[in-house]
Amino acid sequence: MELEFRRNKERFSFLKWGSSAFHNMLVVPPGSGIVHQVNLEYLGRVVFNTNGTLYPDSVVGTDSHTTMIDGLGVAGWGVGGIEAEAAMLGQPMSMVLPGVVGFKLSGKLRNGVTATDLVLTVTQMLRKHGVVGKFVEFYGDGMGELSLADRATIANMSPEYGATMGFFPVDHVTLQYLKLTGRSDETVAMIESYLRANKMFVDYKEPQQERVYSSYLELNLAEVEPCVSGPKIPHDRVPLKEMKADWNSCLNNKVGFKGFAVPKEALEKVAKFSFDGKPAELKHGSVVIAAITSCTNTSNPSVMLGAGLVAKKACELGLQVKPWIKTSLAPGSGVVTKYLLQSGLQEYLNKQGFHIVGYGCTTCIGNSGELDESVASAISENDIIAAAVLSGNRNFEGRVHALTRANYLASPPLVVAYALASTVDIDFDKEPIGTGKDGKSIFFKDIWPSTEEVAEAVQSSVLPDMFRSTYQAITKGNPMWNQLQVPSSILYTWDPNSTYIHEPPYFKNMTMEPPGVHGVKDAYCLLNFGDSITTDHISPAGSIHKDSPAAKFLLDRGVERKDFNSYGSRRGNDEVMARGTFANIRLVNKLLNGEVGPKTIHVPTGEKLYVFDAAMRYKDAGHDTIVLAGAEYGSGSSRDWAAKGPMLLGVKAVIAKSFERIHRSNLVGMGIIPLCFKSGEDADTLGLTGHERYTIDLPNKISDIRPGQDVTVTTDNGKSFTCTVRFDTEVELAYFNNGGILPYVIRNLIKQ
Repeated sequence: MELEFRRNKERFSFLKWGSSAFHNMLVVPPGSGIVHQVNLEYLGRVVFNTNGTLYPDSVVGTDSHTTMIDGLGVAGWGVGGIEAEAAMLGQPMSMVLPGVVGFKLSGKLRNGVTATDLVLTVTQMLRKHGVVGKFVEFYGDGMGELSLADRATIANMSPEYGATMGFFPVDHVTLQYLKLTGRSDETVAMIESYLRANKMFVDYKEPQQERVYSSYLELNLAEVEPCVSGPKIPHDRVPLKEMKADWNSCLNNKVGFKGFAVPKEALEKVAKFSFDGKPAELKHGSVVIAAITSCTNTSNPSVMLGAGLVAKKACELGLQVKPWIKTSLAPGSGVVTKYLLQSGLQEYLNKQGFHIVGYGCTTCIGNSGELDESVASAISENDIIAAAVLSGNRNFEGRVHALTRANYLASPPLVVAYALASTVDIDFDKEPIGTGKDGKSIFFKDIWPSTEEVAEAVQSSVLPDMFRSTYQAITKGNPMWNQLQVPSSILYTWDPNSTYIHEPPYFKNMTMEPPGVHGVKDAYCLLNFGDSITTDHISPAGSIHKDSPAAKFLLDRGVERKDFNSYGSRRGNDEVMARGTFANIRLVNKLLNGEVGPKTIHVPTGEKLYVFDAAMRYKDAGHDTIVLAGAEYGSGSSRDWAAKGPMLLGVKAVIAKSFERIHRSNLVGMGIIPLCFKSGEDADTLGLTGHERYTIDLPNKISDIRPGQDVTVTTDNGKSFTCTVRFDTEVELAYFNNGGILPYVIRNLIKQ
């Protein structure tokens, strides 16, 4: 926490200033947990009571996993920071009415199967079904078998299956959870009676009416089996029993989501090194990071206590995690520590290296920290495909750590099991995890707890007082936060030398008259992408690479490398973030003919430059740029910098096969035109290389454009094709006419 405050003092001061300068703004101090878990355990009200007027709770949040609150029966989803800023300034949310997918659950989970196994199964099913831009509602007899924490785990991963919301209506399980987390009996009674009166309460004791949905899916919970997801995307589920075979095929497959293309002669390579003076070795598939992390799982007592039970059994049998594996435990709230201590299991997690490192987002968002130098060198020098196993929700390339090319999502108890095995190249059914103190082989089944053991631990260790005392402490702040000195002025005083907080350029030269509609003329292609470019590719949140334009910018301003911090922590400074746009080290840009990295070709000269440097060269010469992309462009986190950054680089349009929901609306919010190729077409089928210049014809008057209309795109070498403009509502057209959502809101505020 001391380090956190030292590094982020400017950001924290800015936020604390905001909480006093604005009405109706509460700041939960740093170190209190992950916002989604705090929402669930403390802030979520289910039903609002404002001066005697009752109405349903709802939330929009600037993180895509805001959907976790849907597990509590509160309608909520993630929006881009740009949309949230507008909402805070009084703008209504506009969206196209979504389809609602009914997901029926029946049966119950088998012994030893976890909520994480269930959510990875559901994620794969819904991705396959296709739910982007839709709501998913869960129903059926199986609902009674799912604890609220299990529901929240499924709701949390909505962004990974692509839905706007994964909703669980309020029922008796919800009411029990509200009581468990310290909400008063009086409040819970008010919630129940209000929802019953408005026919929004589901009582599974009564006969159920058939509901009509846009489409249907069904899962028998008994069919769910233990699994992980990876090595590169969250919906590539691998049943545990197939893991060894799947891993070996990944090593051989050509480079892709399921391939590393390791040459045959290098498959058995062993990298020997010395760790703390003792001999050590790594192979392909060796685990170097094992992290119990992320809002998805750390709010679920059954999987957290399950991890503790695995650690306890391993200690008793004499198994020990290898010292060079970077282990960590980062709960989403202080309540977790209380019940791990109450159960006596924290002691065993500590013995296996899973010490509590803090309360917040860690490895899952790329804050895994450095690997030991000896481990890092062994990986780099021998080109080892090292693995991370984490209980997170995202495992995109380059996100978890630059040196772990394979990243698997797994339940907390499985994270401990893989750390003990020290490799993902193992068949848990047939191969031993290690050798016990009596020289006997120890197998997975020997350390895996039964469902009954876990339920017993939850029953005896998770108590209402833990929630009450934790959240009473939150409202009082902590000494470091309380001691922060901030000005009491209504206007913020910008410091021109700050590398953390910088006055953004969005309102420079703004006039009261909107700029109006603009097409794109003779634009160069800045980047040419394939499918599944995530917001992590566009605007990484993790560490700042030592050779990057952002690193050069910071070094020039006297910031030492050890103080670079991350892109995520510097998002209050547009100069750093513009340089961090398209700075992902795993970027695959077709203009580079197979080379991987954050560079592109400056088309007029043919020079290979960092993306930022190429963009500035185009901008200085007065040239617009566009981006070509495949399907699911902008999937992943609801990162507003993935739209703000390209706008600052001079990108005027993105032409893709399809967009992820939040990112498309963020592009519109920053005045960038999102265009979709016609079905069956893309850059490759149209013969576009990215070396052409592009002109996009838009009508001159805003009144002549309709949401979703077709426009013609022409190139300087005589090609012409039709695209659909993805302004989806009239409101979005108004934003575009104003040059983006922020100028639109400011103009309206001034007019009032």
